[in-house]
Amino acid sequence: MKNKIVKAMALTTALLLSVAITGCGSTPATSTNNSTPTQEDNTQNTQVENSTDTQDSNTTSNSADAQSKMQSDLDYVKNKGTLVVGITDFEPMDYKDENGEWIGFDADMATAFAESLGVTAEFVEIEWDNKVMELEGQTIDCVWNGMTLTQEVTSAMECSNAYCNNAQVIVVPVDKADSFQDKDNIPEVSFAVEAGSAGEAQASALELEHTPVATQADALMEVAAGTSDAAIIDSLMAAAMVGEGTGYANLTYTVGLNDEEYGVGFRKGSDLAAALNDFFATSSQDGSMLAIAEKYGVQATLIEQ
Repeated sequence: MKNKIVKAMALTTALLLSVAITGCGSTPATSTNNSTPTQEDNTQNTQVENSTDTQDSNTTSNSADAQSKMQSDLDYVKNKGTLVVGITDFEPMDYKDENGEWIGFDADMATAFAESLGVTAEFVEIEWDNKVMELEGQTIDCVWNGMTLTQEVTSAMECSNAYCNNAQVIVVPVDKADSFQDKDNIPEVSFAVEAGSAGEAQASALELEHTPVATQADALMEVAAGTSDAAIIDSLMAAAMVGEGTGYANLTYTVGLNDEEYGVGFRKGSDLAAALNDFFATSSQDGSMLAIAEKYGVQATLIEQ
């Protein structure tokens, strides 16, 4: 009897232990739908939102840039009503009359071109060495100032067809002229040249000692004052500004250093260049270009359009 009681108690105890163990090992099921978002989930969501915002911002910016590039330079000039022309004081191409108005072959042609577009020409003096920067910054719309079509210029600007022939010449005092008649035997003296000009390029190519100044007019002043022995400037300017009957009667120009052509420069890719070429062709055919050239004595330099 005693053994039966002991066995019954042992069986009961085993059953109770089994139930207890089963109860401790079970865990209530948790619904994934009711789970609280983790910090990692929140970070990922934020990153997605930020990425979307950035993409939207970039899309808007790119769209604005594309819209700006889609507007032609011709439309840009017509919409604002002015053609801003970058120039320097350069007789007979661009210079001021007694009333302070800009005149000259280039200035008159620029005014006529602007009128053909239905806008007004506005002239702005620039530092010649900064002409590309002025164009790209849209402070000017073109460079129209007896500009030589060098490789540097044509690679940085959208240029018109050539319209005038030119050369770089040496300007010296009259009593020194005999020493400057041979391009291959130029005396070792100091030259004044316009910074960023074809004259400076020639001085560098010929390994001549030179000092850059702001304009070609300043280069002439340097020679007249004796602070430079000679200058290298455009032949068109030399013909108009030195010699008998000019303000520099004691100066003369001698040997030509090269042959070159003038053109007008616009922003790279600008459709204004093509519009100007059309204007050049028309004004050449109707005689208006020749009439302006004769007014300033540059008719012999004109290039047929």
